[in-house]
Amino acid sequence: MKTKEYREMDTAARQKELTDMLREQFNLRMQKATGQLANTANLPKVRRNIARLRTVMNEKSR
Repeated sequence: MKTKEYREMDTAARQKELTDMLREQFNLRMQKATGQLANTANLPKVRRNIARLRTVMNEKSR
């Protein structure tokens, strides 16, 4: 997702999106640890999206 899309969301939607992405990151880490992860490029993408979302959440809280 783009940063612009995160800014257009309401607070509850952002929180739900963050929870979903953290769960996805956990699942990807477990797949990597067990050798089941085929596309390793997803890990940094998810991590960057989490950072983008947290940045927008911090901007909105000020």
